[in-house]
Amino acid sequence: MNVLQGKITSIKTNGSLSLVTVGIDDIYFNTIIIETPDTASYLKQGNHIKMIFKETEVIVGKGVEHSLSIQNKAIGEIINIKKGKLLSTVIIDSTVGHLTAIITSDAADQMQLEIGEKITAMIKTTEIMLSE
Repeated sequence: MNVLQGKITSIKTNGSLSLVTVGIDDIYFNTIIIETPDTASYLKQGNHIKMIFKETEVIVGKGVEHSLSIQNKAIGEIINIKKGKLLSTVIIDSTVGHLTAIITSDAADQMQLEIGEKITAMIKTTEIMLSE
């Protein structure tokens, strides 16, 4: 699991859903959760929070500019690649800390990923969990 520490910077609520923005330094991540400030006491602007997401939910893109709908992006450098027959683990030293991505080995080969290469790690808004 990837676990990052951040601070809640904004909360937008509609019905039982909240769009929560979490800042880590100058990088901001959004997540949609099925809670509101009325149902979860930890949902307060300024609260420190953990963002948790699976390694399989990290999308890897080469370069830094991508025209994608994914808002959660962290630029980093590949510091390790462990290639398996089917899956590869990519360790990224990003602007928000170390991230781990598990992608298919075919994708890693097609992208010709190499240690030291600059990449962008992206996480879908619906795949980030929050914890106190």
